[in-house]
Amino acid sequence: MTTGYRPRRDAFWFARTRSYTLFVLRELTSVFVAWSIVFLLMLIDALADGTLPEFAALAARPWMIALNVLALAATCFHAITFLNLAPKATVVRLDGWRVPAWMIQGGNHSAWVLVSALIAYFILRSP
Repeated sequence: MTTGYRPRRDAFWFARTRSYTLFVLRELTSVFVAWSIVFLLMLIDALADGTLPEFAALAARPWMIALNVLALAATCFHAITFLNLAPKATVVRLDGWRVPAWMIQGGNHSAWVLVSALIAYFILRSP
Protein backbone atom coordinates (compact mmCIF):
# COMPACT_ATOMS: atom_id res chain seq x y z
CA MET A 1 0.00 0.00 0.00
CA THR A 2 1.36 3.41 -0.94
CA THR A 3 0.80 6.61 0.90
CA GLY A 4 -0.23 9.86 -0.70
CA TYR A 5 2.00 12.84 -1.29
CA ARG A 6 2.75 14.77 1.86
CA PRO A 7 4.45 18.10 1.37
CA ARG A 8 7.28 19.02 3.74
CA ARG A 9 6.17 21.07 6.68
CA ASP A 10 7.68 24.47 7.12
CA ALA A 11 9.33 24.83 10.53
CA PHE A 12 8.44 28.52 10.65
CA TRP A 13 4.81 28.27 9.52
CA PHE A 14 3.78 30.63 12.30
CA ALA A 15 6.03 33.46 11.07
CA ARG A 16 3.86 34.13 8.02
CA THR A 17 0.95 35.50 10.04
CA ARG A 18 1.23 38.08 12.82
CA SER A 19 -1.48 36.50 14.98
CA TYR A 20 0.20 33.08 14.76
CA THR A 21 3.58 34.61 15.59
CA LEU A 22 2.16 36.31 18.69
CA PHE A 23 0.45 33.05 19.69
CA VAL A 24 3.69 31.07 19.45
CA LEU A 25 5.65 33.79 21.28
CA ARG A 26 3.05 33.81 24.03
CA GLU A 27 3.33 30.04 24.40
CA LEU A 28 7.14 30.25 24.48
CA THR A 29 7.00 32.82 27.28
CA SER A 30 5.62 30.05 29.49
CA VAL A 31 9.20 28.81 29.82
CA PHE A 32 10.22 32.15 31.35
CA VAL A 33 7.16 32.16 33.61
CA ALA A 34 8.26 28.72 34.84
CA TRP A 35 11.81 30.07 35.39
CA SER A 36 10.39 32.93 37.47
CA ILE A 37 8.60 30.41 39.67
CA VAL A 38 11.74 28.29 40.04
CA PHE A 39 13.77 31.40 40.94
CA LEU A 40 11.19 32.40 43.57
CA LEU A 41 11.25 28.89 45.03
CA MET A 42 15.05 29.07 45.15
CA LEU A 43 14.75 32.35 47.07
CA ILE A 44 12.28 30.86 49.54
CA ASP A 45 14.56 27.84 50.01
CA ALA A 46 17.56 30.12 50.63
CA LEU A 47 15.55 32.06 53.22
CA ALA A 48 14.47 28.86 54.96
CA ASP A 49 17.94 27.29 54.95
CA GLY A 50 19.80 30.45 55.93
CA THR A 51 21.81 30.46 52.70
CA LEU A 52 20.65 33.88 51.55
CA PRO A 53 24.19 35.28 51.01
CA GLU A 54 25.01 32.45 48.58
CA PHE A 55 21.72 32.99 46.76
CA ALA A 56 22.36 36.73 46.60
CA ALA A 57 25.81 36.07 45.11
CA LEU A 58 24.24 33.82 42.47
CA ALA A 59 21.50 36.34 41.74
CA ALA A 60 24.05 39.15 41.34
CA ARG A 61 25.92 37.46 38.49
CA PRO A 62 25.51 39.33 35.19
CA TRP A 63 24.11 36.32 33.30
CA MET A 64 21.52 35.76 36.06
CA ILE A 65 20.50 39.41 35.99
CA ALA A 66 20.14 39.26 32.20
CA LEU A 67 18.09 36.06 32.45
CA ASN A 68 15.79 37.58 35.07
CA VAL A 69 15.32 40.81 33.08
CA LEU A 70 14.40 38.69 30.06
CA ALA A 71 12.06 36.62 32.24
CA LEU A 72 10.41 39.78 33.56
CA ALA A 73 9.78 41.07 30.04
CA ALA A 74 8.47 37.68 28.89
CA THR A 75 6.25 37.35 31.96
CA CYS A 76 4.80 40.83 31.39
CA PHE A 77 4.10 39.95 27.74
CA HIS A 78 2.47 36.71 28.87
CA ALA A 79 0.31 38.47 31.45
CA ILE A 80 -0.78 41.25 29.08
CA THR A 81 -1.74 38.85 26.30
CA PHE A 82 -3.56 36.65 28.81
CA LEU A 83 -5.56 39.59 30.13
CA ASN A 84 -6.33 40.75 26.59
CA LEU A 85 -7.79 37.33 25.76
CA ALA A 86 -10.16 37.35 28.75
CA PRO A 87 -13.12 38.98 26.93
CA LYS A 88 -13.01 36.24 24.29
CA ALA A 89 -13.21 33.53 26.96
CA THR A 90 -15.63 35.25 29.32
CA VAL A 91 -18.99 36.77 28.45
CA VAL A 92 -20.27 39.01 31.22
CA ARG A 93 -23.93 40.03 31.17
CA LEU A 94 -25.64 42.52 33.48
CA ASP A 95 -29.44 42.57 33.16
CA GLY A 96 -29.17 41.18 29.65
CA TRP A 97 -26.58 43.79 28.62
CA ARG A 98 -23.27 42.37 27.45
CA VAL A 99 -20.31 44.12 29.03
CA PRO A 100 -17.99 45.40 26.27
CA ALA A 101 -14.57 43.79 25.80
CA TRP A 102 -12.72 47.02 26.61
CA MET A 103 -14.38 47.18 30.03
CA ILE A 104 -13.34 43.63 30.88
CA GLN A 105 -9.80 44.28 29.67
CA GLY A 106 -9.64 47.58 31.52
CA GLY A 107 -10.85 45.96 34.72
CA ASN A 108 -8.32 43.16 34.41
CA HIS A 109 -5.42 45.50 33.70
CA SER A 110 -6.48 47.88 36.48
CA ALA A 111 -6.65 45.02 38.97
CA TRP A 112 -3.20 43.84 37.85
CA VAL A 113 -1.70 47.32 38.33
CA LEU A 114 -3.42 47.74 41.71
CA VAL A 115 -2.25 44.38 43.06
CA SER A 116 1.29 44.99 41.73
CA ALA A 117 1.40 48.44 43.34
CA LEU A 118 0.15 47.01 46.63
CA ILE A 119 2.79 44.26 46.61
CA ALA A 120 5.50 46.78 45.66
CA TYR A 121 4.42 49.05 48.50
CA PHE A 122 4.79 46.32 51.12
CA ILE A 123 8.08 45.03 49.69
CA LEU A 124 9.77 48.38 49.04
CA ARG A 125 8.66 50.38 52.07
CA SER A 126 11.43 51.24 54.44
CA PRO A 127 11.31 49.60 57.87
